[in-house]
Amino acid sequence: MDKTYKVAIISNEKKIEIAAKSLKQPEGSQVLVKVDSCAICTLEQRIFNGIMKRYPFAGGHEASGTVEAVGCNVKSLKVGDKVATRMLTSCGECYYCRSGHENQCVISFKAEVHEGISGPGGFAEYMLLDAKALYKMADDLELTYAALTEPLACCVHSINNANIELGNDVVVIGVGIMGAFHIQLAKLRGARVIACEVDEERLIIAKKMGADILINSKEADPIQKIRELTEGRGADVVFCTAALPQLAADSVQMTGKVGRVVMYSSFHPDNPIELNVNKVHSNEMNITGAVNANTRDFLTAAKLLSQKMIDPSLLVSEVVPFGKLEYAFQRAIDPKTYRIIVKM
Repeated sequence: MDKTYKVAIISNEKKIEIAAKSLKQPEGSQVLVKVDSCAICTLEQRIFNGIMKRYPFAGGHEASGTVEAVGCNVKSLKVGDKVATRMLTSCGECYYCRSGHENQCVISFKAEVHEGISGPGGFAEYMLLDAKALYKMADDLELTYAALTEPLACCVHSINNANIELGNDVVVIGVGIMGAFHIQLAKLRGARVIACEVDEERLIIAKKMGADILINSKEADPIQKIRELTEGRGADVVFCTAALPQLAADSVQMTGKVGRVVMYSSFHPDNPIELNVNKVHSNEMNITGAVNANTRDFLTAAKLLSQKMIDPSLLVSEVVPFGKLEYAFQRAIDPKTYRIIVKM
């Protein structure tokens, strides 16, 4: 009798079902991964909540595990290796892939890891993946933390887009998990980091992540405060990691000459903002976005976690067993949590 494994499927709004799939052995360049941990990202939260209706959907793209078996052509991995999974699909053939922007691939997120079910499928006991989707992690790194390689990689991509220089004044708006990672990474780049938040508890986290200056945006005008801190110039770099369009507008206002603004967050609702294009022109301001991660960014994130240069321990709010997946989702959609990790 064929061995089977369990995979979780979001079948409808706030409804999760467990399916059994036949466990296949890897061939060629495939690797069988025994999943250890999978984090619940915003994408899965929106599908679970019914904001995005993609049913049935096998969620989970922030995953880690150990190599169970390898195909005959796999040279980079061996049984027992700890790995993180890069689940952003890229075809390798489109214009964006071939120009070095595989994070913009025309088939991004069109994954079907488990036969017959759409989705990346990290909420499962096993995953059968191509070796190129796996990144070896340090043997002494907790797999709970290795699951956060993907969100960290997205922040690495954002940091690279901003071209931070030594001594720059960098503002991070919002201290969710992505804002917290931006703070740690900006400090590694040699910046003075200013964190803007309305939640005092998250400002405490910002300080622990390395932020030099904290601004409670409920109590002080952050635009005016940043002008004061920079002798009237404005910030060199501003990352908007919060989802409100008004904060995107504020990001532009608090940026100085030749400054860079990175719209990291997606915005809900997707309302337009007013933009003084003459100011952008005369100040040589660079307004850009950041989404997903290239393979290079993912490798960097894997190294930063493996070498303990980034500490994600404060960003794991709770570790929940697979058998309590619905509870895990309920915890994840609570805005006070950072990442909820599901243990398979």
